[in-house]
Amino acid sequence: MSDVRVIIQRDSEREERVVTTGTTAAELFDGDRSIVAARVAGQLKDLAYEIAAGDVVEPVLISSDDGLNILRHSTAHVMAQAVQELFPEAKLGIGPPVKDGFYYDFDVETPFHPDDLKRIEKKMQEIVKRGQRFSRRAISDDDARVELAGEPYKLELIGLKGSAADAAEGASAEVGGGELTIYDNLDPKSGDLCWKDLCRGPHLPTTRVIPAFKLMRSAAAYWRGSEKNKQLQRIYGTAWPSKDELKAHLDFLAEAEKRDHRKLGSELDLFSIPEDIGSGLAVFHPKGGIIRRVMEDYSRKRHEESDYEFVYTPHATKGKLFEKSGHLDWYADGMYPPMQLDEGVDYYLKPMNCPMHNLIFDARGRSYRELPLRLFEFGTVYRYEKSGVVHGLTRARGFTQDDAHIYCTREQMADELDSLLTFVLNLLRDYGLEDFYLELSTKDPEKFIGSDENWEQATETLREAAEKQGLDLVMDPGGAAFYGPKISVQTKDAIGRTWQMSTIQVDFNLPDRFDLEYTAADGSKQRPVMIHRALFGSIERFFAVLLEHYAGAFPAWLAPVQAIGIPIGDDHVPYLQEFAAEAKAKGLRFDVDASSDRMQKKIRNAQRSKVPFMVIAGDEDVANGAVSFRYRDGSQKNGVPRDQALAELVDAVERRIQV
Repeated sequence: MSDVRVIIQRDSEREERVVTTGTTAAELFDGDRSIVAARVAGQLKDLAYEIAAGDVVEPVLISSDDGLNILRHSTAHVMAQAVQELFPEAKLGIGPPVKDGFYYDFDVETPFHPDDLKRIEKKMQEIVKRGQRFSRRAISDDDARVELAGEPYKLELIGLKGSAADAAEGASAEVGGGELTIYDNLDPKSGDLCWKDLCRGPHLPTTRVIPAFKLMRSAAAYWRGSEKNKQLQRIYGTAWPSKDELKAHLDFLAEAEKRDHRKLGSELDLFSIPEDIGSGLAVFHPKGGIIRRVMEDYSRKRHEESDYEFVYTPHATKGKLFEKSGHLDWYADGMYPPMQLDEGVDYYLKPMNCPMHNLIFDARGRSYRELPLRLFEFGTVYRYEKSGVVHGLTRARGFTQDDAHIYCTREQMADELDSLLTFVLNLLRDYGLEDFYLELSTKDPEKFIGSDENWEQATETLREAAEKQGLDLVMDPGGAAFYGPKISVQTKDAIGRTWQMSTIQVDFNLPDRFDLEYTAADGSKQRPVMIHRALFGSIERFFAVLLEHYAGAFPAWLAPVQAIGIPIGDDHVPYLQEFAAEAKAKGLRFDVDASSDRMQKKIRNAQRSKVPFMVIAGDEDVANGAVSFRYRDGSQKNGVPRDQALAELVDAVERRIQV
């Protein structure tokens, strides 16, 4: 048996080692249980991989992104084995890892019941304890068809290998475009086959390496994500490197559920999505309407201060406009079907506002003296999202964008992008978001228009603007749309979830398509640079993000009811109504609970409604011309003179204090 020389790469450290032929990656790493796979020449390998001479081998930790995917994909296999042991008639679909977990699709006669999930989870625990070994073997397409003759969905994937399968939902985890492999689950003592699945891998060495998992829920899902295919049953689960991490994740999910904007929207009477109107089309109730109006009014004020000009455009337009803009070529699947009017002319509900803003720019001749021209609109648009992705206000079919389009000269572009990004971040901070990073999406070499020079200039200018903010900048290579690079503002909410907020995008496409021009200082006609900017993205989505960020407890300046008067007895109602009148004269939203409920119930009602301030009055307060403050956190301040109390309320609203 000969020796081979290999290199172990750990971050920036390289260790040269001599091992005997046939040494596996597991042996190379001395059986370290925190290592679940190896990366060799950029390819992930099972720990059973035999090291070859000259290999540079990098350990893959279970806590790394790749390690978590391997853990979760292996757990998905254990779940599928458990399902087929309990439901032998179940046919296997696809079972990839996803963010924070995994799923597997099954063709079964009856949808899974919550009790079924408990049985499946118990069976999974048995399989984990058995310590079955994941064993990879290569197989030809024809032999795979023979072995998997009873699995029609696997047979379909084999037929798609290297073509449409790579684009299918989760299919690349099964077949991809390379060598076809099957993973056998083998009994650790006898070596007998316990179960098998078509899979690219890699996987954990044994089922015992799965530390902690839980099944979450089941749902219907179309095969390969197409509504034209059969509806299967999907089971979702999650898996983590330790029980503590699993518990932390479940606690996080419980907190996220409490903050779900759909739940809070109903509890706080803010909005609804009536079935009579249709999926993804929300109506805002009076309290939600107040929050939305305040959000919009503050945004309008800030835009006016920054020299934006307000425009308004219709909700529908002739299809010719979207032919000119290119949206019918690139975006037709996301648009509502046309309405035929005016003797057969196609009209569309608009999916975006930019083509109409270009018509405003082009309505008359423009001089360089007018630039930069900043057009702004709260423009309602309509996009036909698939029913499976519609989600409350965060993924709707009708929504209002706070849409700005800036037309400037090439020389003005750097300063404009710099000021734009500063404006965007400062305004988001005003709404209470603080934790940001930036993402720069660059040119896809296979899909772009415009010159390389334009792309390089715009990308570098965006990069410089981003770096001036002193925030982390994450690159998104090839992630730009075909018409120009983009900066995306990413923010974390109160429980650490990341949301994409504002986008700033340079566009080389529309100014050419619309033949936009301005007259330069030398009298020549020049093409303006066009910058798209959505600050909230959409009012509805931003409303939902803030609702979840604050868990419904909006700061006083955004709260629909900023303070509520709570009389200790009926005799104190007129006193609080006088105070309410003074507060309303100052522009405050102040209600008095004059109901027949007892004081403690009124306090509980105000707490459930998440009102920032409770203003309580009894005999002593009336006698002294004072009130008592009760805050949302349960603390209380007694005997506050009325003028001071009013001043505190006004100050909290004007300074946007988080109470």
